[in-house]
Amino acid sequence: MRFFSALLLSGLLALTMAGCAKPVSHTSLTAGAAASRDDVVTGGVARSASARMNQAMPNKILGASQLAGRTLEVASTSEIVLRPGEVILTFDDGPRAGKTSKILDALDRYGVKGTFLMLGSAAAANPALAREVALRGHTVGSHTYDHTNLANLSRQAALDEIARGEAAVAEALGGADMLSPFFRFPYLAQTGFLRTSLLHGDMVVLDVDIDSKDYYKESAQSVANRTLDRLEARGSGIILFHDIHQRTVDLLPDFLAELEARGYSVVRLVPKAHGIFGRSIITADVTGL
Repeated sequence: MRFFSALLLSGLLALTMAGCAKPVSHTSLTAGAAASRDDVVTGGVARSASARMNQAMPNKILGASQLAGRTLEVASTSEIVLRPGEVILTFDDGPRAGKTSKILDALDRYGVKGTFLMLGSAAAANPALAREVALRGHTVGSHTYDHTNLANLSRQAALDEIARGEAAVAEALGGADMLSPFFRFPYLAQTGFLRTSLLHGDMVVLDVDIDSKDYYKESAQSVANRTLDRLEARGSGIILFHDIHQRTVDLLPDFLAELEARGYSVVRLVPKAHGIFGRSIITADVTGL
């Protein structure tokens, strides 16, 4: 199997990676489209910044958008290099009925594309919605099957969870050729073995530069202000949202308007071509790990 053949080439897969994000406490919720995930906390690596924006963002009358930036094709995590003023918009944990389509509508209004890291369980529950994301030109990756903290599992169980999630998203999309190799660790909780395993395969691990913390039970305005503040402090980066929260649906139109007003551009992240046979799906049928 193409993903795990790389694992057998290196004896360093169990090394400890410096700077790995730590999971934070959270309330476990049942997976599925009908379950509320507002209490699920995804750990972030956002940098702290003093508050610069206490006033509400104005509602804008939208004209032709200048927000859409370049397309960045990558085959590895190390190739994700942004210029000052560039952002990548990522959305985890979906798709969610009643919310993901509204997120797509907001992105369409500005002609920008996002990267959606879907849970296998959510994609399986909402296959038509998963396909809608891809058919509207957005990049779809995976995020495990049940949003499990992989750092708490055995190596084999963690690999099985990753493989199961990716396979479920691919099935919902209608085939592996619709699925990108992008993957994000739930809670950003990883081990050196898991990260190195993925990086030695053809998976592209997406980290987080700016965590919106849209899972906090705050107003949409507070989440938007905090995210913009952290972006201003950093100047560019990968932004983490979740397309399962109403506050994210509510904040996104004005957030995009403010990005445009401040001169940012949204980079479309896509995988490099994988050849005429498309992309294979990872498997976890390896023993002795």
